[in-house]
Amino acid sequence: MPNTPKRLYIGQPGTAASTLYTVPANTKSIVKNVVLTNTTGADATITLHFVPSGGTAGAANKVISSYTVSANDTVVIDLSAVLEAGDTIQGLQGTASAVTVYLSGVEVA
Repeated sequence: MPNTPKRLYIGQPGTAASTLYTVPANTKSIVKNVVLTNTTGADATITLHFVPSGGTAGAANKVISSYTVSANDTVVIDLSAVLEAGDTIQGLQGTASAVTVYLSGVEVA
């Protein structure tokens, strides 16, 4: 089984929940690192969901819930979350174009 380090997502989620990453078929993904950077001069919030295949974003699968990133600050979260084929990472933020999200991990085929 090859393990492939990978950038899973980089960008700024919108203010409505949207899919940032989908685990490919016949693969598991291990999310290792989340970097949140607020590029504005005001505090901003971010929410991330790890959603099982076929599920929808909701309270039961929030891993980061309305987390406040201070103005012009960067937060690094180290974790080890295993996602199965077809699972998604969904995200949204409270202020448009405020928080940049960088997700990195390993895909295991």
